[in-house]
Amino acid sequence: MCLRLERWMSIGTPPFFIINKYYYICVGYIMNNTKPNDMRIKNIIISAMLALLANSSIDAQDRNIFIGNALNRTNVCLNGKWEYVLDPFRTEAMGNKQIYRNEVPRDKSDRVEYSFNPAQTLWVPGSWNTQKPELMYYESNIWYRRLFDKPDLDDSKRYFVYVGAANYLSTVTFNGKRLGRHEGGFTPFCYEVTDLMKKEGNFLIIGVDGGRRADRIPAEVADWFNHGGITRDVLLVETPKTFVSNYYIALDKSTLNSKVRKISGTLLLSGKEMPQTARIQIPELKIDKSVSVGTDRKTDFTLDAKRLQLWSPENPKLYDVRIIAGSDTISDLIGFRTIETKGKQILLNGEPVFLKGICLHDENPLRRTRANSIEDARLVIGWAKELGCNFLRLAHYPHQENLVRLADKEGILLWEELPLYWGIQWHSPKVLEKAKQQYKELIDRDYNRASSIIWSIANETAVVPDRNKFLSELADYVRSLDSTRLLSAACKKDQERDGHPDAVYTYNDPLMQKLDIISLNEYLGWYGGSPAECRDKTFKMGLEKPVIVSEFGGGALQGLHGDKETVWSEEFQAYLYEECIDMFDKIDGLSGMTPWILCDFMSPLRQLHQVQDGWNRKGLISEKGMKKQAFYVLKKYYESK
Repeated sequence: MCLRLERWMSIGTPPFFIINKYYYICVGYIMNNTKPNDMRIKNIIISAMLALLANSSIDAQDRNIFIGNALNRTNVCLNGKWEYVLDPFRTEAMGNKQIYRNEVPRDKSDRVEYSFNPAQTLWVPGSWNTQKPELMYYESNIWYRRLFDKPDLDDSKRYFVYVGAANYLSTVTFNGKRLGRHEGGFTPFCYEVTDLMKKEGNFLIIGVDGGRRADRIPAEVADWFNHGGITRDVLLVETPKTFVSNYYIALDKSTLNSKVRKISGTLLLSGKEMPQTARIQIPELKIDKSVSVGTDRKTDFTLDAKRLQLWSPENPKLYDVRIIAGSDTISDLIGFRTIETKGKQILLNGEPVFLKGICLHDENPLRRTRANSIEDARLVIGWAKELGCNFLRLAHYPHQENLVRLADKEGILLWEELPLYWGIQWHSPKVLEKAKQQYKELIDRDYNRASSIIWSIANETAVVPDRNKFLSELADYVRSLDSTRLLSAACKKDQERDGHPDAVYTYNDPLMQKLDIISLNEYLGWYGGSPAECRDKTFKMGLEKPVIVSEFGGGALQGLHGDKETVWSEEFQAYLYEECIDMFDKIDGLSGMTPWILCDFMSPLRQLHQVQDGWNRKGLISEKGMKKQAFYVLKKYYESK
């Protein structure tokens, strides 16, 4: 039997085995090689090991409780300037000192080879790459520190550190104790710190490893900028001892056409002492229902809703939903709608809808950094609405929660996805588990958002057996978590390249059998062929399902002009859009499109001097906020739909 310890230990003669930076002590060896008269030593060793286990990150699972709607709970915002220490070799230590211990020299003879005081600072939330030139392409580990007091510490409350997102692998510590690790750069996580809180002198230290690796999601190569660091809000969330950790509430689509519609939901509670009942209130609908709390800290419920207004882009109606359990009260603004497919149509609230969309990266191009505020969200949604959009594809990873909630208010439908993209290790069960974990966190966060209608499970992935098996299992898993939304993926055609001489582009991806919507990326006229070839192409899917053109387009440098044959000019991009739109508009079952992309975005892959210079130029709006000619081509088309 071997015990896994995540601490530096020094215990006399028993052997240590170093594997992946962790230390293993073989208990069996100790037991077998300790003399009978050394039982006291044996017991000390075993007791010490057990104590270390109890104090290690093994207990992190008990501390890691997902909290839904954290932004609207009582909290202390920990955003601002954080001190930082570089850890380029991911050692977690400088000399023989663990960085997260926050140690200081005890006297003038004590050597400590790092310091948070004094130290350089970074803004949180924020991308470290865009805050300091020397960190522009840094992709290793940085340890962040935030000091704070809590003078109103209340023994009747529980406290959680909530991180909206940190890219990519986060080691969370509090007052010198490791709480756990979180993998994934775009989904929220939290850890309980109730028993570690002090009225004064609290220190939260988070190590963030921003590196790209083959066994991560995304993998090593991606066509966007790898913004490292704590990129979204950090909150100290306060709850009662027993509270509603999350909830899942949606309109029962089987009652869409009923005079009295039904709202179905599930509550999850956390705490030692459970109330016998909880209450769900929707005052505007005169709903106030008591429901029994199950012994498993979970309760399912159904509400009768008379005169319920359905959420839609034309009428983004949100209701104040309140949940009361014991001393906990949480409220949320929730819209109620249905989304389904029938034949080759997408039905919103039972009516066909055409998704007039655009792709979007989670950046504010004007600030040249990761988006992280409601102001960032208002900027891009404002542009999208000016374009005539009712739909956004949030590429290629979960975007900030501020944007999703604003979409609820503004009536913008959303496609959400994980970065299951180029180079994923489809053969790896561990990577599949990472994908499931990240999707679970995304669904936990956005289940109650009416604007979110599509989960996408992949983008531009080659059709090979391992990929088919991986994504098929992931599709089943996502459906098991959420049956209220549609499933899609950006699939590849049978032909190997754009501009292939075949007059008909065919799609036979076996993954399409698992999807509600067939989606395709097609760059004819840019990565192969010419815009004029679009006039002769048709598409064959072979399935009675709606189609979304999830990507098309080409690059243009805003302000560069020429004739329509001059690549990189605004005129060429506008011409390409005209031809592509005409081609796609003829697809049988076309239910929407999301051209690539609303704004120029940062990408190290794009280095053409004096044209790209580190920017992907396929945006309809430049990094300075200037609209290109193609913006108005697409706007005119959407006005006609």
